Amino acid sequence: MAILTMIGQLVLALSILVGLHEFGHFAFAKLFKIRVDKFYIFFDFLFPMPNVANFALVKKKIGETEYGIGWFPLGGYVQIHGMIDETQDASALAGEPQPDEFRGKPAWQRLLVMLGGIIMNVILGIVIFTAMTAYYGETYLPASSVKYGVLPNGLARQVGFQTGDKIVKINGRPFKDFDEIYQPEVLLGDNTYFTVERGSQLTDVKMPDNFLDLSSKQTEDSVLLRPRETFAVDRVTPGGNASKAGLQVGDVITAVSGQPVQFFDELQAALLANKDKTARLDVQRAGQPVTLNVPVDAEGHIGFERKSTLDIGTRKYSLAEALPRGAKKAFSIVWVQARAFGKIFTGKASAKNLGGPVEIAQQFGGVWDWQHFWGLAGILSMVLAFMNLLPVPALDGGHVVFLLYEMILRRKPSDAFLEGAQRVGTVLILALMAYVIVIKQVLKFF
Repeated sequence: MAILTMIGQLVLALSILVGLHEFGHFAFAKLFKIRVDKFYIFFDFLFPMPNVANFALVKKKIGETEYGIGWFPLGGYVQIHGMIDETQDASALAGEPQPDEFRGKPAWQRLLVMLGGIIMNVILGIVIFTAMTAYYGETYLPASSVKYGVLPNGLARQVGFQTGDKIVKINGRPFKDFDEIYQPEVLLGDNTYFTVERGSQLTDVKMPDNFLDLSSKQTEDSVLLRPRETFAVDRVTPGGNASKAGLQVGDVITAVSGQPVQFFDELQAALLANKDKTARLDVQRAGQPVTLNVPVDAEGHIGFERKSTLDIGTRKYSLAEALPRGAKKAFSIVWVQARAFGKIFTGKASAKNLGGPVEIAQQFGGVWDWQHFWGLAGILSMVLAFMNLLPVPALDGGHVVFLLYEMILRRKPSDAFLEGAQRVGTVLILALMAYVIVIKQVLKFF
């Protein structure tokens, strides 16, 4: 069921993002009175072979345009009359340009048609992040509340963090919100370092240039640094070992089989050390000491949920206040993508960090959570805008480059050149798709 939920969320998100992207091209084409022959979400052919496996799941012709949903769920397209793309080549465009053809319009109009999909994805990303900020607000953890320091995962320990380190500065400056340590410009920036208080000493922990590669190999807890926290019992699982032993809401566990525990990570370690055994718990209940004998299962669990003692706040915003924050969040995604690609091209990160449909579906998770769904959809919308703006033939960015060339030098590349460039770009895209969808998944087994 979890897998079906992942796939369902992925298909819904792609339908929305691809549909609006193609609508952007469609809307500008219609604005400039260019005929659109087809508007499809997903391909009704085996991409990139326009004459292979031609069928649609649903289609209907309205006016001059055929609208449909294709069977090949890796994109979508609008077939704009008089334009060389994956659906038609130069041989289909013999003769003089007609008034309703793409090639018969001024370069600036053709440029806007090609940018239409990117524009729609950017608008959608801003709208999603703005709406979420206005509706949910922003939760935050004051840095001053993390008074017991941090709990590093394996990668953080490898970098140089230690349990209990108190982060006091980021790149030499004090900070107010603990979440600032997770900001992409911090983790992906050049020469990033954290100043931590360790005991009575201050020391700097530098983030490595290949952090992106290292994080992709992280197999345990994916959160680099968690706030270390004390805890109390918030909920006892009915019928579980803790419930049968008499653990109650509000109890504070102070020792496990004689081993003192103050923090939740200490409790987890102590219970794991007593797995498949009966542990003696020393508990404070309403100021009075209580002793309980609780069986611990093979995973080190006894059956309760903790109440966090961290002072987490929520900032609320009006719609007008949320708009600039939503826009900032949206464009920060583009910045992250640009930095990540820059590291790949300069050899500081591996292409293994590129994700495909499998990784995206896993990000949605096996539980349908609308807040998580829309947050990830907003990220994907901005990623789609960025990817399509790359100057690769067959992508929108490739068409934009050729149109800018025409506008600046006032001469248009030949149809034969455009067709050849289209084929080269298609091969590159197919190679990338083959890598992220097939080769990368196979390599995981070796």
